Amino acid sequence: MLDNDPFSQWLGIELVSCEKEEIVIKMQVREEMNNGFGISHGGIVYSFCDSAFAFLSNSYGKHAVSIESSISHISKIQAGDILWARAQKVNKGNRIANFIVKATNQTEELVAHFKGTVFITSNEWEV
Repeated sequence: MLDNDPFSQWLGIELVSCEKEEIVIKMQVREEMNNGFGISHGGIVYSFCDSAFAFLSNSYGKHAVSIESSISHISKIQAGDILWARAQKVNKGNRIANFIVKATNQTEELVAHFKGTVFITSNEWEV
């Protein structure tokens, strides 16, 4: 999925591990990701977490599309920070699934907490 995701590639996302119930990704925050306050734009960490959410929710063989998501920004992020996102399944039914993503920085400080819900379509991923 990452190979066909130009936005996640622009973010600089790397897949660290992919397990059945958990995906870990990382990226480095760049200067052009900052807002007018000199800290990372909130949309950057949201997009980073959203990518982890998408990768895990789509790892079950069928296309999954987001129907709801939210984020809590815990700590500021700055250019040069290395971010890690750990996405985990909360529950999964036949059509609806819930996930959480915890984002940390290079010192393992929690920087964001993301929650998301997907609708699981009948369209299967080609392997």
